[in-house]
Amino acid sequence: MSSGHSHAPALGKPGAPHQRSLWIALALTSSFMVAEVIGGVLTGSLALISDAAHMFTDTAALAIALAAMQIAKRPVDARRTFGYHRFEILAAAFNALLLFGVALYILYEAWQRFSEPPSVDSLPMLVVASVGLVVNMISMRLLASGKDGSLNVKGAYLEVWSDMLGSLGVIVGAIVIWLTGWTWIDTVIAVAIGLWVLPRTWILLRASINILLEGVPEGVDVAVVEKALLSLEGVESVHDLHVWAISSGKTSLSVHLVSAEGDLEVLTQSAAAIMAKDFEIHHVTVQVERVACAQADGDHGYD
Repeated sequence: MSSGHSHAPALGKPGAPHQRSLWIALALTSSFMVAEVIGGVLTGSLALISDAAHMFTDTAALAIALAAMQIAKRPVDARRTFGYHRFEILAAAFNALLLFGVALYILYEAWQRFSEPPSVDSLPMLVVASVGLVVNMISMRLLASGKDGSLNVKGAYLEVWSDMLGSLGVIVGAIVIWLTGWTWIDTVIAVAIGLWVLPRTWILLRASINILLEGVPEGVDVAVVEKALLSLEGVESVHDLHVWAISSGKTSLSVHLVSAEGDLEVLTQSAAAIMAKDFEIHHVTVQVERVACAQADGDHGYD
């Protein structure tokens, strides 16, 4: 029996390249949030208050993302052998739940207003929303480079993206109200913002839960992985195949290979090499056996 373990490249500092962008986006978003709340109250615009509420979730998301990155930097210890990388996923899940709550509140408030639309001061509403659009576009540009490498950064990016669309909606609503006097448009736009956010929030929450449950990461097909391992010279069967992720971009794999002949050490290295080359999985633990272990009875490759 032979076993091998590969974890190159090293995990490094989680999210380090994205922290400066997050700090700048946090400063911009939190500063404008205060101005937007004041503008929403003064103009009587629910759409503007809805946008301000999303700004609040943006601020919370960015702050939580930064805090999670700091915690994730803590070194491995005897109680946390995988370190603290999972905090980033907990933060992403919390941000998704927070955004769910805000969207539902806005929908409820809009329902209350449909029966008696309030007066709305459209011109100040237009000015505030326009400034908000600029702030959101800057924040989105800052976060765009990191959204595909970190679920935590992606959560913050989606928050800002939804808020940018909210600002666009408020701008359109303000123009329509200014030209027609239809104040009910403000409530309709608030509802549209809430409905647009909900499905995207669900996608983020689902991805976070999948990692927390140690599910197979998106983009990895276990059947294809098993086929690649079986293609290695000397491999007769595969069992106890597990693929999971500790955090975004930190996929791990463990597997038992059965090989009656050949150099077990070479086979171990070949398995690790093909996982890195074809699947970008660098944290690999391979156990090679001459005879399948008892746990593999009835196992069809993975469980």
